Amino acid sequence: MLETLTIENIAVARHVEISFRGGFTVMTGQTGAGKSIVIDSLLLLCGAKNGRELLRTGEERARVSAIFSCSPEASERLAALGSPPDEDGLLEISRIVNADGRSSARINRRAAPLSALREIAPVLLNIQTQNERNDFADRGAYPALLDAFADDGEEREDYGRLYGELAELRRKIAEHREAMSQREMMLDILKYQKKEIDSARLSADDEEEKLLRARARLKSLEKVTKYAGIVSRALSDSEKGATAAYLLERAENALTQLADTVEDAEGMAARLRGYRYEILDIAERVKDALDADEAGDPAERLTQIEARLALIEKLERKYGANIAEIKEKRAEIASKIAELEDGDFRVAQLEKELAGKEAETAEAAAKLREKRTAAAERLTGEIVSSLKFLDMPKVRFRVTVDPLTEKGAPVFRADGGDEIDFLISVNAGEELGSLGKVSSGGELSRITLAVMTALAAKNESATLIFDEIDTGVSGGTSERIGIMLKRLSENAQVIAVTHSPQIASIAPCHLLIEKHERDGRTESEVREIEGDERTAEIARIIGGIDVTEKQNAAAEEMLAKSGTVR
Repeated sequence: MLETLTIENIAVARHVEISFRGGFTVMTGQTGAGKSIVIDSLLLLCGAKNGRELLRTGEERARVSAIFSCSPEASERLAALGSPPDEDGLLEISRIVNADGRSSARINRRAAPLSALREIAPVLLNIQTQNERNDFADRGAYPALLDAFADDGEEREDYGRLYGELAELRRKIAEHREAMSQREMMLDILKYQKKEIDSARLSADDEEEKLLRARARLKSLEKVTKYAGIVSRALSDSEKGATAAYLLERAENALTQLADTVEDAEGMAARLRGYRYEILDIAERVKDALDADEAGDPAERLTQIEARLALIEKLERKYGANIAEIKEKRAEIASKIAELEDGDFRVAQLEKELAGKEAETAEAAAKLREKRTAAAERLTGEIVSSLKFLDMPKVRFRVTVDPLTEKGAPVFRADGGDEIDFLISVNAGEELGSLGKVSSGGELSRITLAVMTALAAKNESATLIFDEIDTGVSGGTSERIGIMLKRLSENAQVIAVTHSPQIASIAPCHLLIEKHERDGRTESEVREIEGDERTAEIARIIGGIDVTEKQNAAAEEMLAKSGTVR
């Protein structure tokens, strides 16, 4: 339930703090005192857009916050939405609106987007304003209302799953048919793309890297030739002077001649021989590298490499970031070609699958319809009973559930395969007509209350707020509305903003909204009233500005009749 509401700088409310009780609470006050401020503030907490126009004159920022105590069931649902209450089961939501139009929200003091407020709002609040009551005249809202009463969650889940699969199959068939209509053109394009990739004869995934290294080597060929030649000439292959290998060989032969006179001359000769072999090996390897780079015309080879790299880069711009991705794209193109060439057969397969899925969906829709039809009969009975109690004795009301069809074939929508309507006739002899077309404002208010009462035990929101539900009805009817609101409060917290003395006298808790002048500015305040103050307020609602003794007596009689503590 809603525990507290704090409002800062909204219209004439500079700083207002309201504590709420459970059960039934009414809020009254003179015109302009600020009753709508409470509703507007709660709508901001439900994620209403902007709110800049509500800002108190001269202020740069407004703030609204509320604390809710949550049942274990509500806590579980809020946690599933990513906004769990704290360890005490309390949830605080707040909203700040700035003069420049920017706004921010917090859930338990953590920043949250407005979409998060909109998600959790139905768990916390159900606000019935005049506009919200008009939603009851919208046939599009009827399936959800009936489902809330029907306890058909399992059937709706099965139907929703099958409907999703059916929609996906229809999408695939539409795509295939669209592709088939342009098949020849698409085949030409795809075959050209495949041929373009195939003609490149891409092999190793690292070909591009190898080509880049070869290009770099060829571009530095002059440097390679120069220094490889120096190594070769210095070590083993020189026409102008002695090489290292030649000098080592002469030193080796000389040491051999000294074998009889120099100790270990043969060992040193052997070591020189080993050095000479290593030098010759190095010279040979450098010469091989030089010969490999000098094979063919380097300029021509560089031109060939540049051309190959340009081809690969062109394919990469069209088909993928590297050779591996180009190959993947080629496989995808080949698969599409196969699908198009076999398109008629694939469409036939999908249509056969579609027929089976339509049959499954129709069966699920029928099971859902069966639950809805049974619930519609019960809901009809409860609403008729409530409407008769609410001074609509001649009313006829019926919730209808009919299969949706088009040219004899079943039609499926996301919310089911049914056309659901709320039909009503408020006067004897009149034909039943759709609720939104035949109801006045006062009738719609009573119908709204009757529906909310029927749904009370199953309602998602623990707090129900009614803004001027008594609009357009007489005093006697208002009393009956008050009685029904009190009954409704047995299953939920009910808060009603009202101009009706009958409704005001029935509620156990009465909050008065009034305005005062402080420092030259008008400010609203909200406080609970009892005793003589409450009698006086109800008498004011009855009589207006100048309250008479008779009106005071009438107010006391109303309070006494309802059994409400003054």
